[in-house]
Amino acid sequence: MKNLLKIQIWSDIMCPFCYIGKRKIEEALSQFKNKDSVTIEWKSFQLDPSFFATPNESIIDHLAEKYRKTTDWAQTMIENMTENAKSSGLDFHFEKAILANSLNAHRLLHLAKKHNLSNELKELLFRAYLTEGKDVNDWNTLQETGQKAGLHIDEIKQLADTDIFTKEVRQDQQQAQNLGVTGVPFFVFDNKYAVSGAQPTDVFLKTLEKTWEEGNFNTSLQLQNPSDANSCGIDGCE
Repeated sequence: MKNLLKIQIWSDIMCPFCYIGKRKIEEALSQFKNKDSVTIEWKSFQLDPSFFATPNESIIDHLAEKYRKTTDWAQTMIENMTENAKSSGLDFHFEKAILANSLNAHRLLHLAKKHNLSNELKELLFRAYLTEGKDVNDWNTLQETGQKAGLHIDEIKQLADTDIFTKEVRQDQQQAQNLGVTGVPFFVFDNKYAVSGAQPTDVFLKTLEKTWEEGNFNTSLQLQNPSDANSCGIDGCE
């Protein structure tokens, strides 16, 4: 039986560091000699499950109000994040971002998981929100994006008319809470080692190599980085 190293990744579509983190783990995997024996499972996490979008609200005004800071502070944070993303080959356009609740996007991701299309859809949803300025809570957007990922339109429409996969999203969030996850992205390697945040590529590569060398485990998690830097939590992005 082929050895498989499983990575579970908790993230939110609305989290810019989660997209950067996706690139970092991909870069690490490209350098990992056993990359063909690695499987990734995307797990749902909502930074603000109760969020209700206000029409035409800019992300600058939203961040300033949420964290009780000035719009200049919010603008600077956005500019720093945009520059950070460029180093990973990502082109963020926060000026076009449409604020949204991500529940339906996560439900669609669970449908994609059923068809082994999670990674394809995750990439497209990140791009839709952070680069293309699309509303990822709009079912027209979700239908278009889901089809691009390879999902069947009838299954996507069924989601829009039901609460299918809502329970699975909540279960992922509860599991994250049980693990003590306070910020995303959050990576768990073979249920043994965890990395919090969009850490440098070498952190992920070293964790991959260490996990592979030690084999398969089901023990308590050991965090491989000392802080929540380069992650987003309910109190903002660090």
